[in-house]
Amino acid sequence: MKILVTGGAGFIGSYIVENLKEAHHEIVIVDRNDSNRSYFEQKDVTYYTYDIHDTRLESIFIKEQPEAIIHLAAQISVTASMENPVNDMKVNGYGTIKLLQLATKYHVRKFIYASSAAVYGVPKYLPMDETHPVTPISFYGLSKAVGEQYIHLYQDIYELDFCILRFANVYGPGQSLHGEAGVISIFNHLMQNNLPLTIYGDGEQTRDFIFVKDIADACVRTLDLQGSHTINISTNTTCSLNELVQHFIQLFNYDAVIHYEPTKQGDIRHSILANINASSLLDWQPNYTMEKGLVETYQQSIILS
Repeated sequence: MKILVTGGAGFIGSYIVENLKEAHHEIVIVDRNDSNRSYFEQKDVTYYTYDIHDTRLESIFIKEQPEAIIHLAAQISVTASMENPVNDMKVNGYGTIKLLQLATKYHVRKFIYASSAAVYGVPKYLPMDETHPVTPISFYGLSKAVGEQYIHLYQDIYELDFCILRFANVYGPGQSLHGEAGVISIFNHLMQNNLPLTIYGDGEQTRDFIFVKDIADACVRTLDLQGSHTINISTNTTCSLNELVQHFIQLFNYDAVIHYEPTKQGDIRHSILANINASSLLDWQPNYTMEKGLVETYQQSIILS
C-alpha cells in the first residue's frame, strides 16, 4: 500500500515510517523539516520538504496517488496555542481540512489522524474512554477536536474511512526537549547534566505515559482496520511526576534536586485513558513498561549525546 505520512520525519512520524517499511509499504513523507531527508531517501522513502499549506501539495496527490494518509503534522504545544490561537488553528484545523479535501478528490481509502488526550479536557471520570465528553480547555485541544469533527463530516458526506487516534502522553528516544509533552525527555536531560528539576505543583499530578514504539505499532495496525473508528492509544496506567523522578533515581542512580513551583493555570490534575478499544479493535497492547521505556530512552540519549 502507498501511504502518505505528513510530519513523517518528526518524533512520532519517524518511528511510524520505520514500522511501515518493515511491513513493506510504499511511503511518501511530507515534512517541512529537511534535516532527515537523506536518511529517509537512503531507505527508499519518497520525501517532499513541504509545509502542509504549500500550494504544491496537490501535485503530490496527482503524482503519488496515495491509498492512505497518516496525518501527524501539527502544532503540538499547548503553551504556543494559548499565545497564538490563530496559528494553532491554521496548522491543526485548516491544515487538516486541506488534506481531507485532497483525500476525497483523489480517492484516498483511509485517513488516519493523530489526535490527543487534550480533546477531553478536565476528566469527568477516570479512566477516560472514547465516549467521554470532548470539552478541551486549551486552544490546542480545541483545534484537535475541530479536526476530528471535520473528519466525521467528511466521512458522512464523502464516505472517507477514518481512524482517529487519541494519544496519551508520548515519550521516547529522539523527543524534543521543548513543549509540555516532553517531560520525560526534559527530566532525563536535566539529570544527566546534574541540573535541578522544576515541578509545577506538588508533583502528585498523574499522566498516562506511553512509549513511542507502542504508538507506532498501534498506528500501523489501523491500516488493516475496516470501517471508521476513534481509539485511545494509551497504557491505561498512571504515573505521578514524583514517581517519575523516583524511577530515574532508582534506574540510573541520579541525584535529583527538585524545585517545586506553583501549579500552572489550566493544568489538569489527573489523566488516564482507557485502551479497551485499542485492544479489541487492533489486537494491540503496549509492550513497554515504564521501566523498559525509560531505559531505552536513557540509553539512546547517551549514544546521541
